[in-house]
Amino acid sequence: MAHVAFLGLGVMGYPMAGHLGTAGHEVTVYNRTTAKAEKWVAQHGGKLGKTPAEAAAGADFVMACVGNDDDLRDVCTGPDGAFSGMKEGAIFVDHTTVSAKVTRELAETATKAGFGYVDAPVSGGQAGAENGVLSVMCGGDTATYALAEPVIDAYAKVCRRIGDTGAGQTAKMMNQICIAGLVQALSEALAFGEKAGLDGRAVVEVISQGAAGSWQMMNRHETMLDDEFDHGFAIDWMRKDLAICLATAEELGAPLPVTALVDQFYKDVQSMGGGRWDTSALIKRLKAFG
Repeated sequence: MAHVAFLGLGVMGYPMAGHLGTAGHEVTVYNRTTAKAEKWVAQHGGKLGKTPAEAAAGADFVMACVGNDDDLRDVCTGPDGAFSGMKEGAIFVDHTTVSAKVTRELAETATKAGFGYVDAPVSGGQAGAENGVLSVMCGGDTATYALAEPVIDAYAKVCRRIGDTGAGQTAKMMNQICIAGLVQALSEALAFGEKAGLDGRAVVEVISQGAAGSWQMMNRHETMLDDEFDHGFAIDWMRKDLAICLATAEELGAPLPVTALVDQFYKDVQSMGGGRWDTSALIKRLKAFG
């Protein structure tokens, strides 16, 4: 069992930190809103750090799950950042979806300071975090990853090292590219079936067992048909992720025509006031704009 700090108790981080405690690790948490951290400690035990540095002090592993590149930089190297409190030989594990650029920047800083760094973005959404069955794609050197994997296993269904530093974030980009296309296709199919007068649930029961089946189809078709989107992964966050994908694709010279189009569709949903709706709300755009 290890001494673990967890920084960021949002819809993903809160249950992930809980699984670490359940697994028997000694957990110290930090959250920008202190009341959230106090609630976590009251529910799970453990300790509360008033700053990232205080939470990270003495920890063997420091996990982070925050918002974006700027949030990660701040929690790592900002005033009272975690890096200033980490001991030599500790390992920083970043579960935030950020750019590979900031990942390499912070990993270099960590190496110079004498501790390890693993970029480990996750997929599986809030339900995956709550049930401890996330898919975790990792980047970093082999030895550092080998030490971190048993700790990550507390909330992972599958955890794999994809390659060197930044490879985890690049793999997460591939994940988001796939999701964008799948959700748009599912939205079109369900809206098409509704126009044709078909029972969408009956159709999905059949086609989900064939080549068209997907996680999105199985887990989102009913809420899409019921016009319910107050759950899941927010469109605001998806657009943040897709911006990273599109910027990286431009650097690589890799065309992403469908992803770019769906990103604009998400922009339309934001203009409808749906920034906090689940990504499956693309179907609302089809119904609104035809």
